[in-house]
Amino acid sequence: MSDARSYWVEFIGDRSIKVEDGQTILSASLAAGIPHYHACGGNAKCSTCRILVIEGIEHITPQTEAEKALQKILFFPPNVRLACQSYVKGSPIHVHRIIRDETDIHLYIDGDTSADLQNIGEEKELALLFLDIRNFTPFIENYLAFDVIHVMRRLFGLFRKCIEMNSGRIIETAGDGLYAVFGFDEGITISANNACKAGLSILDELDQFNEQYLEKYFNHSFQVGIGLHAGNVIIGNVGIGVNNNLTVMGLPVNVASRLQAATRKLNNSFVVSKEVYDLLKDPPHSDAIILDLKGIKYHLPVYLIGLPFH
Repeated sequence: MSDARSYWVEFIGDRSIKVEDGQTILSASLAAGIPHYHACGGNAKCSTCRILVIEGIEHITPQTEAEKALQKILFFPPNVRLACQSYVKGSPIHVHRIIRDETDIHLYIDGDTSADLQNIGEEKELALLFLDIRNFTPFIENYLAFDVIHVMRRLFGLFRKCIEMNSGRIIETAGDGLYAVFGFDEGITISANNACKAGLSILDELDQFNEQYLEKYFNHSFQVGIGLHAGNVIIGNVGIGVNNNLTVMGLPVNVASRLQAATRKLNNSFVVSKEVYDLLKDPPHSDAIILDLKGIKYHLPVYLIGLPFH
């Protein structure tokens, strides 16, 4: 009779181990001396043994029913598996042990497990929208604190409605600006079009808000500058106990922010990159302008789809 087959699994940052037929990755790693957390004893009840599969997900057996049940609660992505439920049927396989010590347990287990986005960092192509309110300082200087906060709430409620109606999500607000992303649940073509619709809707809604409310009651009007770009970014939840917000990082984020800042120089309320413009189903007519952005090494073609400031 031939010997049972075995396969090699590399634990990145630890070592490579041999996993036998019929042996879970958890049991093999423990046998090899890797301090692999498994608080529930390997019964798919705690998720402390979870691994991030960098390569070779196709060489791991499909999820068990117990693993599927836990995934529905914790919302981890397909490339995160429970080592206690994972058997090996081929190689190569490269994995990360996600929870390595007590601090890691608090980062990944004590958080809000009902969150709709996984705490594990992942890369995704998103549309990125930055917005900044123009001429806000004079308003602050001329009105009471109550009025300022009241108007800010009205403004950001307007922005939020336009963004969320187009499947976007606000990631950060800072002073008189915000940052939103589109594409968590859609492909980049749909998300770019949604982001553009949201930006144009904000401009229309703001005009109405100025005319029907702000000019009438405060003798003031606001304008905004919007920058829109798309690209591959890293998303994840830092979860340091401050506000537990989602974090989106990468060069495309910086480009989108620079485009928003460039609206002043270009004297246009809505500037989009060529990456976005080429994805638009019915793009507003505009000629490309080559823009040099601070901190960006390459020349960036952009399109002006808003209106000049007044």
